[in-house]
Amino acid sequence: MHIDDLNWNDLKYFLALSREGSVSGAGRLLGVKHTTVARRIQALEDHLGTRLFDRSRSGYSMTQSAENLLHQVQFLEDRIHGISREASGQDGALSGPLKLTIAQELANRLIIPELSGFCLAYPKIDLQLLMTKGLVDLSTMEADIAIRMTPNPPEDLVGKELMKLNHGIYGSRFTLIDLLLHQQQESSSPVNVILFEDEREPPAWVTDNFKQFNIALRVDDVGSMAIAAKAGIGLAKLPRFIGRTEPELQVLDINTGPTKWGIWLLYHGDLRATARVRACKEFLEKTLENKRSLIQGDKTDYDNGTFEQ
Repeated sequence: MHIDDLNWNDLKYFLALSREGSVSGAGRLLGVKHTTVARRIQALEDHLGTRLFDRSRSGYSMTQSAENLLHQVQFLEDRIHGISREASGQDGALSGPLKLTIAQELANRLIIPELSGFCLAYPKIDLQLLMTKGLVDLSTMEADIAIRMTPNPPEDLVGKELMKLNHGIYGSRFTLIDLLLHQQQESSSPVNVILFEDEREPPAWVTDNFKQFNIALRVDDVGSMAIAAKAGIGLAKLPRFIGRTEPELQVLDINTGPTKWGIWLLYHGDLRATARVRACKEFLEKTLENKRSLIQGDKTDYDNGTFEQ
C-alpha cells in the first residue's frame, strides 16, 4: 500500500480516528464536526480501495489494512513535525508566535504579575499562555516551552529543574485554632484533611502527625485545594508559594520532609536555537529565581502566621 499520492490533511483524519476510536473524539481532537471526520474517512477508504475501520455501536476499530497503514503514516507524521521544528529552530527573529504551557497556579501567582516587562521588551512576540494541568505535546508543536511542577519530567524533552518545590501544611485561621483547642483538651475528634484524588492512601504528613483524621475532601487541582483550605474544610499540603500568597491561610509547624518535586523548564531540543524561545526561557528563569525565597525557603518570613502543635 502506497501513500505517496495522498494529501497529509487526509491522513490527519486517519490518525485522529485511529487514536481516539470514535468520530466524535477525532472531531474534538481536530476541531471539526464528527460528520466531517466520517466523510473524510470514507473518502480515504474510497481512494485506497479498502476498508480501514469497522463501525460498531462501541466505536471504530481498525482493520488489518489500517494497521498496515498506521506505521507508514506515523513515520510520515514524525518527519513532517521534524521539518517544522527544524525550521522553527533556525528562526532568529524576536517576533512571531510563542506558546507557553504552564500550570495555572504557577502562572497566576508567579509569572503573570511579572509578564508586562517581557511584553514591553518584545512587543512583536505573540505570546500565548496555555494554562493546563497536563503536559501538552511539545514534539508536535502544540507548545514551545513548558513550566511544570513535577517530580519526573518526560525523558524526551530538554530542560532543567530550576529549583525544588517546598511544601507546608496550611489551613484557615479558624481551622488551626480549632486544632490547637482540640490538642489542649486532648479531644478525640478527628482532624479534617484535604487530599488529592489520586492519594488512595493517607500520606505520611497525615499519619505521622494525627492519630485520628477524616478525609473531608478530595480534589484534582492544587488551586482548588487552596480554596478549600481557605474555606475551612480542612488542612492541606500546599506548595509554599501558594500558601504564602493566600492571606487567609496560615502554616502549621509540621516538617513535611524532603521533596522530590521541582519546578522544571522544558522544551523540545530542536527549538533551543530559536531566538524567541531563548528570550522567553531567560525571562522565566530570572523571574522564578527572583522568587526563590517565596517558592523554596524553609523560613516562614512570607507566611501569614505559624501555629505550633
